[in-house]
Amino acid sequence: MPQDPTERRVVVTGPPRRTRRSPAHYRPRTEIDEQTTLGHTYVRSLMRIQVRTGLAVFAVLVLLVGPLPLVFAAARDARLEWAVLGFGLYPPLVLLARWYVRRAERNERDFVRLVEDR
Repeated sequence: MPQDPTERRVVVTGPPRRTRRSPAHYRPRTEIDEQTTLGHTYVRSLMRIQVRTGLAVFAVLVLLVGPLPLVFAAARDARLEWAVLGFGLYPPLVLLARWYVRRAERNERDFVRLVEDR
């Protein structure tokens, strides 16, 4: 049975309607990807913090290792030298390295949190 032409469906094709977007919000990650001045500033701030952390560790390392030749020259005892190296120097170096790694990871986490799109 043929259908009545008035009951026929009409299909309209045309360009899709664009949804109205909210105004573009600030995205630091985009600034970094596009290497804008602001993105460069973000990356430089992370680098500055990491260098500052490294210099602090280096200063403590110099204070720990620097006086050792004077201690060894004054002591002139091989057993004391090994004791100082094994028990007096190694544990602080391990603690210093552990502090540095944790601090560097925290700096990077803070940076990622800053530039994440949320």
